[in-house]
Amino acid sequence: MTKSLTSLWLKNLRRVGKVQQAQGRKLFKSLLTPVVRAPVAKRAKAAKTIRPITLKNIKAVKAPASKAAKPRRKPAAAPAQPAASVLPLLPGSWKKSFFTLPGTGLASARRMLYWLYLPSVLSREPRPLVVMLHGCKQTATDFAASTRMNQLAERKGFAVLYPQQSVATDSHRCWHWYRRATQQGQGDVELIAEMVKQVQAKHRLDTSRTYVAGLSAGAGLAAILALRHPRLIAAAGLHSAPVYGTSDSALGGFQAMQQGAGIKHPEAVREFTDAPVKFPGMPVMLIQGRNDPVVRRVNVDHLTAQFALVDAPFITRTEPVVRSYAGRSTGRSPRRAYKTATYYAGRKPMVMKCEIDLLGHAWSGGEGSLDYSAPEGPDATLLMWNFFSRQKRLQSVPGLM
Repeated sequence: MTKSLTSLWLKNLRRVGKVQQAQGRKLFKSLLTPVVRAPVAKRAKAAKTIRPITLKNIKAVKAPASKAAKPRRKPAAAPAQPAASVLPLLPGSWKKSFFTLPGTGLASARRMLYWLYLPSVLSREPRPLVVMLHGCKQTATDFAASTRMNQLAERKGFAVLYPQQSVATDSHRCWHWYRRATQQGQGDVELIAEMVKQVQAKHRLDTSRTYVAGLSAGAGLAAILALRHPRLIAAAGLHSAPVYGTSDSALGGFQAMQQGAGIKHPEAVREFTDAPVKFPGMPVMLIQGRNDPVVRRVNVDHLTAQFALVDAPFITRTEPVVRSYAGRSTGRSPRRAYKTATYYAGRKPMVMKCEIDLLGHAWSGGEGSLDYSAPEGPDATLLMWNFFSRQKRLQSVPGLM
């Protein structure tokens, strides 16, 4: 699983060339297709002399041997159940919709599918919203099933939005977080930001409590969405995320996932720390598996340093508070050991790094029957919501970007 996802980036670099070669071969074969001719009728054999049947020769006539019945083919194995079958039936609303961003000037209109879960619990106050961005080779329903975010939303009373990358944009449904234009807030970032605004208005959601979370490539895009739209996003949760802003191509993104950004990661966030308009800060929770071979743990160290710089004006303790949690292999909720390091703004967590022992490239505490999801805890979904529930964006902050 992780091997195929790691090689995906290198395969994408050769995909365009392979498509062109395949089209050329198809055309070449069509030119060499032989003309199909009707079969020539065989010459009729001379009719044999038929002897009349008498009592003398009737015993020589044998009944034709019955052919043995051919054994029936075994039925093919049933295909694996889709992620939608893993989603439990919940009392809330689970609907698929499309968002269209109108074209401007020479730019054409853009369209994106999304799923939205609204809990059944009635509330007098506007609901919070969590935006969930899936990883490569996942769909919105895959991500909803693997993270179990809808179940938690039903219990806690918040809405969940799942944008879905199109296969027309990327054959593996990867978000293009590594492109320079995306990092500047264009492309999918702009599209999802406008989608969030429309969903907020349509369903009367709390605009001061909108959060974004993602896995892998989805986490890379979530970081950009949070940094480029701090008025829209109150906090971010990044699971197995690549370092921010240090690549400008698929190959550069692959190198960052494997090696981090070296000494370049502080420069990538300099525009937020040195901006003439004060950046309002971005609370973030970072979750990383220590055994992740796809996005190496050096990325979480560099991301922590980046957000510590961005949030430095709000952090009141220069050193993080470190806590360790023992693992347990028995009981109803087994979990791996993990450690957190948290920078605080007063009593509120501002930057929290969570490293989980023995976890690979998978959502911690998720649905184990799906790819990129590990059943053992800690429960990343609950950890992120506990972090989000303490964050709120004050719309009246002076100079808010």
